[in-house]
Amino acid sequence: MPRRNIFLPTLCIVLLIGIWTFQLPNSRSYPHRSVDWLESKLSSDSSFSSSAPPSSPPSPPSSPPSSSKPKDPPPEAQAPELVPAQTLSTPPSIPGNDIDLSQPDAPFVPWPLKRVCDEATWVEGLVYICDNNSGGVGNIRNYIQTCIRYALEAGATGLTIPRIRKRSEEDLADLFTEYLPFSYMFDEQRFREAFNTSCPQITLYDSVNDIPGVGEKPKIDLITPKDFGNREGCDRQDQNRHTDRFGLTFRKWLHNEKHGHPPSKEKPRLIRFNWGVLWDWQIYRDGPEFASTFGGILKFNDQLLRLGNKTLEKMHAFARKDGAKDGAFLGIHLRTESDALGFWPTYDTQSEAYLKQAQKRGFQTAYLATGNLTEADKFVDAAIEMAQMRVVTKSDLLTGADLEELESLSWDQQGLVDFVVLLGSKFFVGAMPSSFSVYMAIKRHLKTGGLYTRPYKTGTEGDGLSYLVGKYDKYWAGWLFMWDGMWP
Repeated sequence: MPRRNIFLPTLCIVLLIGIWTFQLPNSRSYPHRSVDWLESKLSSDSSFSSSAPPSSPPSPPSSPPSSSKPKDPPPEAQAPELVPAQTLSTPPSIPGNDIDLSQPDAPFVPWPLKRVCDEATWVEGLVYICDNNSGGVGNIRNYIQTCIRYALEAGATGLTIPRIRKRSEEDLADLFTEYLPFSYMFDEQRFREAFNTSCPQITLYDSVNDIPGVGEKPKIDLITPKDFGNREGCDRQDQNRHTDRFGLTFRKWLHNEKHGHPPSKEKPRLIRFNWGVLWDWQIYRDGPEFASTFGGILKFNDQLLRLGNKTLEKMHAFARKDGAKDGAFLGIHLRTESDALGFWPTYDTQSEAYLKQAQKRGFQTAYLATGNLTEADKFVDAAIEMAQMRVVTKSDLLTGADLEELESLSWDQQGLVDFVVLLGSKFFVGAMPSSFSVYMAIKRHLKTGGLYTRPYKTGTEGDGLSYLVGKYDKYWAGWLFMWDGMWP
């Protein structure tokens, strides 16, 4: 029998083993790229995340502490290191991941904003004015945040502190009365500290007149971001599909003398958006960390938080007295005020869905947020009759000086007090497509994943925290695009 030539097969096997040994990545050599830039020092105070960034990138979960074992042998003597399967689904320990971001007064987590700012291409003399907004808190917030996000992409080195357009108290559909300061709704100190900490490249101005070099009659360019990209027949309500290229395209336009002088420190260029730039930015393009924390720049002001927390405290006490374990209650947003649009769910549709949820989940008490006092009384009676559930409002819970202070607030400010209470409910029901209800649902959804919260499953009760009654069969006509373009 002839001898087989085994030399070549043996050589191949040896070579394969050698390649495997020297090319397999060592988990200790590759820190998590999503956090490796966290080495920079960030200042902090009580309103920011107390978790300071690590001085060096965190090691992967599978890496044993270096102090607990002798010095590693040279690479050629190491066996391939395997990562236990169960550790792969666990995010590394990252600053801010231990914070309940669904709370209205949650500390600000600055590093995701810093990451976006560190990636920006800055333009000296470019200033964005983010004040062309209107509506309730869901709209106002997203107008401001959308404008700021575009400003970062454009490379603006200046921002004016946003102003807020007040709604008429006599006609709720009139959204364009006088301008009020940022503090009408939000905490200006938080806003300033967020940018001073995360984006020191940006100068914040109190007003347009405070910008050096603008003159007595500042010229402001009005733009619409979607004009800086070929949308190829997309529905006009669709998000901007060119945000990745907006900065480059915008700066090319900005430096074209046909559209005005190039910006400089001595001769700045001022940019304001045309009205209606609201749900433009697909929020998860920046990653879940930014999507989950960007809303922290717009914390409610101290007065509204205090009244909201006082009302929530009294609501928990009311629910406990009524026999609810741990003071649990159902939160309800009845959106039937005079400015509600015709295709929104009617009172009958909303009330029927809300009371079904109450019966299904066994609630005995509920908190009702609505600006329609007539239908509030109607719903209170229906809840007792159909679900044996007691329903109260903020005006029922507050007394004395607290009630007087509440009644001194505007319609939209009182809505923010409601918002704080509804965040504290065990389960929330609202109406689609109310931006107040959508904002509530996605803010509550942050309980499910913190920094790594995945998008809300629209039109479902998937997270076990909220349900919005409405139509979900048409993306644009039903305003479902809000879920893709609203920051929690």
